[in-house]
Amino acid sequence: METLRHIVLFVHLIGFAVLFGAWAAQAFGGKREFTRLMNIGMAIAAVAGLALAAPWGLSYELNYVKVGVKLVILLVIGALLGIGLARQRRGAAIPSAVFWLVGILTAANAAIAAIWR
Repeated sequence: METLRHIVLFVHLIGFAVLFGAWAAQAFGGKREFTRLMNIGMAIAAVAGLALAAPWGLSYELNYVKVGVKLVILLVIGALLGIGLARQRRGAAIPSAVFWLVGILTAANAAIAAIWR
């Protein structure tokens, strides 16, 4: 069971890497727009994260406050991506604050996962 949990954790990290990597490519590539790949990475990270929050018969108690904070941040990232993609479809530019906030919140979510025990 622990091996399966580690595989799901690996998939969760892949989702984060896809989201943050796609954002970083846009941020430092000069275009600064949201892509479908960012949505895919966010979806992978969300589904795998929710699977990790399920009880796995672990010998320790999950930190549900941490899980809740990470979920709220993920929902904010999703909302910002949705707002930005809707503006892009209408031909308007994404506000700089929205674009940079997605990257900052994505990095913050990873930091919470790594630092908060």
